[in-house]
Amino acid sequence: MKILRGFPVALVLLVWIAAALPVASQQDKQPDLRTVHGSVLDKDENPVPLSVVYLLNKKTLAIRTTNVDDEAKYKFAGLDPNVDYEIHAEHEGMMSSTRTISSFDSRRDMEITLKLTHKKGDK
Repeated sequence: MKILRGFPVALVLLVWIAAALPVASQQDKQPDLRTVHGSVLDKDENPVPLSVVYLLNKKTLAIRTTNVDDEAKYKFAGLDPNVDYEIHAEHEGMMSSTRTISSFDSRRDMEITLKLTHKKGDK
């Protein structure tokens, strides 16, 4: 190694370790990501398969959607805990109330039941 000639090996190792430390500490500071899951029910509390759940990121205004499974369950994972979200469900012209997921809520695993209670467009 011609580049290292004249440098003590210990000094080279110290510089290499110091350069790696900020990367490790940045990884440790990654926020714990959040998961939101639940069910979509009708007004009589029956599961509503084939519903679509909408999740709005209030910071970027990006919308994610997911279809519920055969038991009317949904799940969104990997959500930033420092961002507010809005969530609602829709099925055949009906929709649930919009629920807010606040960045001030410290829960990392949230269960939210969405009830289809009114026609789309009605408030």
